[in-house]
Formats: sequence, C-alpha cells, structure tokens
Amino acid sequence: MADDPATLDIHPAAGLAARWASYLQHDRRRSAHTVRAYAATAHRFIVFLGRYRGETIEPVGLTDINAADLRAFLADRRASGLGAASAARELSGVRAFLRYAADQHGVPAQLPRTRAPKRPRTLPRPAGPDEAMNLAENAADAASEPWLGARDLAILLLLYGAGLRVAEALSLRANLLPIGSTLRVTGKRSKTRIVPIVAAVREAIDDYVRQCPYPLESDALLFVGARGGPLNPDLVRRSVAAARHRLGLPDTLTPHALRHSFATHLLARGADLRSLQELLGHASLSSTQIYTAVDAARLLDVYRHAHPRA
Repeated sequence: MADDPATLDIHPAAGLAARWASYLQHDRRRSAHTVRAYAATAHRFIVFLGRYRGETIEPVGLTDINAADLRAFLADRRASGLGAASAARELSGVRAFLRYAADQHGVPAQLPRTRAPKRPRTLPRPAGPDEAMNLAENAADAASEPWLGARDLAILLLLYGAGLRVAEALSLRANLLPIGSTLRVTGKRSKTRIVPIVAAVREAIDDYVRQCPYPLESDALLFVGARGGPLNPDLVRRSVAAARHRLGLPDTLTPHALRHSFATHLLARGADLRSLQELLGHASLSSTQIYTAVDAARLLDVYRHAHPRA
C-alpha cells in the first residue's frame, strides 16, 4: 500500500528525508532511480515509526533508533509481501538515512545491529549468441520507422556486444562520434571505463546516425526518442519484451540479461575475472565472481549431455 502524502506531512522528519534525497542527488551524484528508491524508503520508515511508536516523529528522534524498531519495520515490510532481496535493500536504505540523520544532528551514528534477511544467490541467465542477435533484430524490425529500428538495434548491440547497462547506453553523447575501436563509458557513481567496440556494434551505430532525422550535435544525447528528446529506458524494455514474446523466448531474456550474456560469453572464451570486472564497471570483484558459477553450470550441462558416464 502506498503511503498517503498527507500522512507524511504530520511527521517533521519527512523534511529531513527530502533533504537527504537532495544530498544523494547533488552531493553523492546517485542516479535518479537510486534517489527515488532511497527517498521512498526513508518516508516509509518515518510513517511506520510514527504508527509503531504512536507519536509524531521529529528529526532528532531518528538518532535513537533501536534494534526492535528496525526488526518491527522489516517484519511489517515482509508481511506486505516484500521479498528477501528487496527487504535487505530496504534495510540498507534505512541505515544510510539514519547515518545522515545522525550527521545532521552532529552526533555519532549508533546503528543497532540487525541482520538483514538472507538473500538467495541468483545466477544470471545468459542468452545464446543467436538468441541475442535474433532478439535485437526482431525488435528493430518491429519499430514504427526505419531510423527507430536502427536506433534500437544499435542500443541492444551495445548491451550485448559491449556489456553496457541500459542507462549507460542512453547517457552516451554525440561527441563520441565517430565511434572508434573503443568507447569511454560513464557508469554507476560516475565511474568511467573503456570498453572495446566490435565492428558489428560500430556499424549499427553508424547506420543509426546516418538515418537519425535530428541533428546530433556534440552536446546532444546520442540516442533520442521519436520526437528528438531523451529516450525513456522503459521503451527499450518494452521493445525487448515484445520481441521476446514474438520469438517465444523466456521472460528472463531482458535488456540486462544481454549484459549478463556478454560477461558469460567472455568468461567462457577465457577472459580473466579482473579484466571482466573492468569491462563491466563493477566496483568489486565479488560482483563479477558470480559469472564463474554461470560458466561452471554451462560446463556441467555440457558434461551431462556429452560424457558417456554422466
């Protein structure tokens, strides 16, 4: 159930949550998605705490939160149907907000020890090379205009051929043109990396640039919407979902799964984890190590189907 904005206004601490969101956006340079998610978590926690304690929550009241408060909040969120992974992210958001509240009041952050729900270790489900290419081409063919199809093909090939996130592809600027053999990409937390661009990806981008009816000046976004403005990432996801349905491919084949496929295929071809970490823009090696399990699963499947004693 969504929190009623009118309910938020009765808690003075809601203003602190709004200032925290501004801090995340302007000082920490977090993505718009992260800012919205964290701000929503802070407001949910404030409303819950007011209901749980039966009192109006003042900003200073956020400096003396105890373990029972956090456990009750998590229990309430889980009872509303929140999964373990989402609950763990929710707890992380609350902890970050409480640290900010303590800092704003000039007191040490004394966060109670509360164990987050155990999250299952899930494995990416990579697409095969033919599946990935068929998906990209089908999405392009279904576009309402040829130049939009060329745009969609270029974007999806960037995800699969260079391992970009959707947000990274859509944030590319026209000053990168002409595309060479490598591309400088700005990822999460403004971390930059260099990724190689294979001929098929470069040709798809060049084809889109030739067909695009809008001027792609140096400071403009490279990929634009049908009216020349910024391209909504949901349009990319919907295009992939429609192509997936037409081709009878599994629901797990999302735009992000194309990035997973890029990583898994490189690992299968002998790429080491450190190189893969750099190519994907992962902050820590542990984020990349999950792909070793994917590759092991693939090898085990080959063994079971091919070995006479399997």
